[in-house]
Amino acid sequence: MSDASTLAAAAPTAAAPGTVRVWDPLVRTFHWGLVLAFATAWLTADEVQPVHEAAGYTVAGLIAFRLVWGFAGGRYARFSQFLRGPGTTIAYLGDMLGGRERRYLGHNPAGAAMVAALLVTLAGTAFTGWLMEKPERLAMLPALPQIVTPALADDDGDENERGGEALEDLHEALANLMLLLMALHVGGVALASFRHRENLARAMVTGDKRAPGPGDIA
Repeated sequence: MSDASTLAAAAPTAAAPGTVRVWDPLVRTFHWGLVLAFATAWLTADEVQPVHEAAGYTVAGLIAFRLVWGFAGGRYARFSQFLRGPGTTIAYLGDMLGGRERRYLGHNPAGAAMVAALLVTLAGTAFTGWLMEKPERLAMLPALPQIVTPALADDDGDENERGGEALEDLHEALANLMLLLMALHVGGVALASFRHRENLARAMVTGDKRAPGPGDIA
């Protein structure tokens, strides 16, 4: 059996001639819902607090769903299918720089690393925002290490005030990091779309991608 036949046999049932269904409806809903929720949270920060908080809770709920779906979902939704070690990811980035990276039907190693980074950063942003909502929630955190405490010291403020200011700074830093990661993500999607002649953004809307060919990884 040829490599192309093997890949075709391993691929999902074709959704249309020449295409296969890769992203299930829940993955697509999660993806665009997260984009909308984060954009809403960013645009309403310090302006419309109730909307900002509702968007933050939506982000947290979507992340919780994705963590569950990463183990219970279909093939291309599962973390075990696309998460790879640092060596594989670095090798793939090297191939990208050389213009010789292979096409993956699901997330490629760089995209998988970005998914992990986005989920961790978003979870941290949502969690710090939740802690900021009520000052007493800071008491739930373990005591700061002694090496950190002096950096937060302020003769004019009490411990709760210092902790609140540090938490707010961390929340804003994570939100800004999210913007950077999103820019890198969009750039990576655009590059992969160009290199492999495939509209990856549209694929996340329809769920369908071009059927695997020789050399592709399904």
